[in-house]
Amino acid sequence: MDDELTGGYNAPCERCAAVDWGVSDSGQFYCKSCHNVIERVQEVGETEVLSVTSRVSSISRSFYKKQGKGLEREWRIIEGFQFVLMHQADALLALGVCPQFKDDVLWNLWQRYLQKTEQAYTENPVSLGKISIDPSVDSDSAVESVVLSDGSLQSGPSLESELSLGASAGNSSDNESTKGTLDCGSVDAPGYVCPDRNRKRHLMSMPRTLALCYLALLWAREAITLADLLRFVFEKHIPYLHVHDVFPDEMILYGRDCHVFRVESIPSYRRVQEEARKLAELMALPAFPPVTQECVLHPALLSLRYLTEANLPDELHDWVCRVMEVSGLAKDSTLTFDPASKAQTILPISYDLQACALIIVAMKLLFRLNDDREWVFSENSGSNNLADIPGQGLFSLSLWYETVDQALEKAKKTEKHLTASKSWKSSKTLIFSKKARTVYLKNRRLVEHLKTSFQKLSGHPSEVPPSKPSSLVFRWGEGEDCDGPSFHQTRLDHVTKKESDTKVAANEQYWHPVLLICKERQCKDHYPEVEPTLPRMYVWLLGLFAFLLRVKPSRVHEEVLKVERRFMRCRPRKRKKMEESPTPTDTD
Repeated sequence: MDDELTGGYNAPCERCAAVDWGVSDSGQFYCKSCHNVIERVQEVGETEVLSVTSRVSSISRSFYKKQGKGLEREWRIIEGFQFVLMHQADALLALGVCPQFKDDVLWNLWQRYLQKTEQAYTENPVSLGKISIDPSVDSDSAVESVVLSDGSLQSGPSLESELSLGASAGNSSDNESTKGTLDCGSVDAPGYVCPDRNRKRHLMSMPRTLALCYLALLWAREAITLADLLRFVFEKHIPYLHVHDVFPDEMILYGRDCHVFRVESIPSYRRVQEEARKLAELMALPAFPPVTQECVLHPALLSLRYLTEANLPDELHDWVCRVMEVSGLAKDSTLTFDPASKAQTILPISYDLQACALIIVAMKLLFRLNDDREWVFSENSGSNNLADIPGQGLFSLSLWYETVDQALEKAKKTEKHLTASKSWKSSKTLIFSKKARTVYLKNRRLVEHLKTSFQKLSGHPSEVPPSKPSSLVFRWGEGEDCDGPSFHQTRLDHVTKKESDTKVAANEQYWHPVLLICKERQCKDHYPEVEPTLPRMYVWLLGLFAFLLRVKPSRVHEEVLKVERRFMRCRPRKRKKMEESPTPTDTD
């Protein structure tokens, strides 16, 4: 008998009369002879110390208490978020990120966040009611920070090993005095639901779990962009919706806990990007590893992916690289994420949006896209525009538009159907009040009965099963499952000409909207105002890439303006004087 675990318990078993007791992982006593489980549970608190630094405080193991027929464990909200991050990291590993992503990158960012918010890894961790964070105050004065190097984050204990310990080092006496008075399963949910304004900016939330995963992906320089991350969340390849359904049984979720973990929508691209920037500033992260030309996030490589996705000619990549070089977007210093940079605070780096914006600017250079000139070039391509014969056809913009537009409309209908059939309700009933528990359960049974009856009558499943994860939305080729013929091997000879053994654009003018820079926090989105004045072909192209990235067309248009400001400032001009034209402006 293990006296250390059982505490000297020597009562005979009621079934076999043996005195040979063991303790399960959940803290419940069982007989080793006949495996009879009794109601006695282990109530001895054990402590373990995380070896992040030599001055890290111990994290106490939560207490198990008997609650009815099962076990209820005292837990903190930060433990729930750690559980969510663990499952999101496992999903990203299944999607092909590097094996070091979970324990060497994401885990250390999580440690650093807990330390900076003084919830753990400090000499005097504070309870939620006492958290007070000032970004100007460095917590390293009391505790050594987790060291970050340019190559990788410092390795430490894994997420699984710490999940059972609890993420926050609170006072057990405070927990017991608070537990009985709160209408929630956790001991600190009220602090997350109704915190002070200054504190609320730094507490963890469900959108911030995605922001932390995005920071880890950036640090590891993985090929999964922010748009990919949100798309995988929508397709349920990454846990986010109803993630509390897989919480352990001992972590009872009810009352105010539901307001913290309940998810009713997927956060936008801009919100996750802004949350990531705030977390990076809060954690005082150094400059991230540089984005070199060999990195998959570099626009030279990332633009190849979106050229393939949009079914555009491979020859267009050369023009994308020219725009990138002239605009100064090929430099490592311009592409490397630095949380301390004021310029990136105003104009954050969006690698996927930037790559698509470079493609749009390159197409405007070659085809002008003013609802007139592009169709002239399309007519000049003649009859030799067979896209399914590699290397023998000229790129026809009109045929490409018809092919891609048909596939785009089909994809939009499919996504609309998937969104309509998606279940936004959890499989577990969320109990917001103990008094209304009976009403909640009764309504839930009624909804499930109606759903089952409707499914039997319609003959269709209530929810479409998730598709296999893929980095591409469209497939181009001759197969039955393809969305249309491929234009990748078509040529651009009819829109270019040679000057001094160098290919230049046959189009000699370039139009652009007003490129004035808006003042930070003073201007709103101007796209709804200028959209009626923009050429329809350009607006359609914005919509195509907006669908691929799952963002609004105004977001793509904003990124195009950023590239055009750099491009027009740096490109060589034939004339010193710019032509005066109404908006949109044509320049030589």
